[in-house]
Amino acid sequence: MNIVINTNFGQIHLELDQINTPKTTENFIHYVQKNFYDNTIFHRVINNFMIQGGGFESDMTQKTDVLSPIKNESKNAKPNKRGTIAMARTSDPHSATAQFFINVKDNDFLNFTSESINGFGYCVFGHVTDGMNIVDKIKSVSTSSRAGHQDVPVEPVIIQSISVTNN
Repeated sequence: MNIVINTNFGQIHLELDQINTPKTTENFIHYVQKNFYDNTIFHRVINNFMIQGGGFESDMTQKTDVLSPIKNESKNAKPNKRGTIAMARTSDPHSATAQFFINVKDNDFLNFTSESINGFGYCVFGHVTDGMNIVDKIKSVSTSSRAGHQDVPVEPVIIQSISVTNN
C-alpha cells in the first residue's frame, strides 16, 4: 500500500509493509482515513537519528488517540534502516498508537532482539520510496525546547495531510 505525506517542506512517499506488519499497517491506515494527521507537526527532530510526528498540533497541543495501543510487531518487521518508518511508543513495547518516526540513518539499536521489555524494539512498517530529500531537509531544521518537549522545530514542520494512493 502506498502513502503520501504532504508537508510544508514537500511530499514524502511511502510503501507500507502489509505482509510483515499487518496490524501496524491497519492501525496507521485507520488514522490516515480519519484525517487524524491533518495539520499535525513533526514535533521531534533529531539530526542523525529520526524525525517524529503524528501526535501534536503546531501549538504543541497533543491530539487524543482514537484507537487503543497495538501489539508490537517488530519481531517480524524489517530493520530500522535509513528511510524506514516505524511506530513511536513509550517504554511499554505495546503502547504504539498514532505517532510514528522516519529513520534518517541506520538505527540498528531500535531493532527487535527478544520478547522482553527492553528487546522488542520499534516496529518498522514501511519505507520511503520518494522524498528522502524532504526528510533530509526536515532533519536539518533548527530545534529548541518548547512546552516541556525537547528537539521541537523552531519553525513548525507541518503535516498538512496524509493519504493513501494507488501508485
